[in-house]
Amino acid sequence: MNDPEIRALLYPLLTGGVHVDELPTGTTRADVVHITPDFMHGYEVKGDGDTLQRVGNQLRCYGEVYDFVTFVVTEKHLAKLLPLLPEWVGVLVASANGLRAHRAAGYNATVERAPLAKLLLLEEVKQFLLARGLAGASTLRSREISHFLRTTRTVPLASLAQYVRDRLMARLPERLLMRAERKAERERLPPRKKPKAKRKRPAPSKKARAV
Repeated sequence: MNDPEIRALLYPLLTGGVHVDELPTGTTRADVVHITPDFMHGYEVKGDGDTLQRVGNQLRCYGEVYDFVTFVVTEKHLAKLLPLLPEWVGVLVASANGLRAHRAAGYNATVERAPLAKLLLLEEVKQFLLARGLAGASTLRSREISHFLRTTRTVPLASLAQYVRDRLMARLPERLLMRAERKAERERLPPRKKPKAKRKRPAPSKKARAV
């Protein structure tokens, strides 16, 4: 099975809230993220044609921001994948018969403030800090905000996580609208003409070369 086939099986299970494809997460992208008012669940899809080379980095990035993490894989990857995953990471096995739960995802207790804030735009994070009374937040750079969030005890993780979920959920309709506008713009443009292939000149005949 390939990635699109597995996602088609996964989407109907994501009830409530919204789901986002290819959400930038740290130094990688989460294949699918299910976002509700109460939690974020990151899903990594591994089809038959994929490898497990990036699992370590994906786990690190997902573990810093998502309340739950699940790998959705084909039977081909299961035996090699399991030793790479902590017990709290869920596993779904995809086949032609659907998705089978190998183990459910447990709650992730390793979420951190600074990576979580990176899911948002810089201006959104500044607005959050200003609303909590951090004077001068509007002038801070991204690196300074990350340092502040790593070291402060004045910003509850639960409050930041709630804000991140709210903003991401609110942004999805905006993203879909922009996508529709770009599609409409492409349809208004005349189709590009394919460049004409250059005609090869016939090779001179033996008689012509001999003259």
